[in-house]
Amino acid sequence: MRTRSGSHKTRSPATGRPKEYRSVLEETFWLSANTFELRLARPEGFAFRAGQHIRLHSQGLERDYSLTTGPEEAPLGLCIRHVPGGGVTPALASLEPGEELTFSGPRGHFAFRPSDRPAVFVASGTGIAPFAAMVRSGVRGFLLLHGVREPDELYYENLFLDAAAEVVPCLTGHGTGKSPRTDAFSGRVTAYLESQLPRKEYDFYLCGREEMIRDVTLLVDEAFAGSRVYAEIFFAGAGD
Repeated sequence: MRTRSGSHKTRSPATGRPKEYRSVLEETFWLSANTFELRLARPEGFAFRAGQHIRLHSQGLERDYSLTTGPEEAPLGLCIRHVPGGGVTPALASLEPGEELTFSGPRGHFAFRPSDRPAVFVASGTGIAPFAAMVRSGVRGFLLLHGVREPDELYYENLFLDAAAEVVPCLTGHGTGKSPRTDAFSGRVTAYLESQLPRKEYDFYLCGREEMIRDVTLLVDEAFAGSRVYAEIFFAGAGD
């Protein structure tokens, strides 16, 4: 389950709650053996900013997922890691095109803020999703660090290669010095930041597991004085 820090809710004047929408599944696209993208028809009147998320309702439960789609695009994309035996993702993975879904939103305030400081995007796993939306909204010229275990988990890689100043896959599944790709860094994103990134001011955008957000934030405080940190936290919980 994803949780967001400092979320801002778009409110309906009648209910004081984020507006609810009905949609249908257009397509399920598998990004890897364990992760898929749901592509939902965009409901009339639904507007959002790149980096925001929606709350999907399924099996009597609610889960938050960041949109991978640009604000002017359709269908709406959601990047979801399949959890065998979970309460939500197996049902989502088995949906057929045309089946109805409901969601509320948009939610959150994780958005790109242009400045004179270089932007550093740091993602772990499916935390890459809001950055895909930012790229599709026109953001360019950033450094991207994507922390995963295996190369097949580098979702949307071609999209980022066309937009980023530099893309650094940070692979942890093969041990130090044993990366299967010559363009990858062997180790966690924190190790790359600590050992490779020049010390100066940056705008850091972080999305991924709570532990990664915590570790990177502490490192920024210690080593990159004057930098700003914008974070979107999620964690994998029981019942996914």
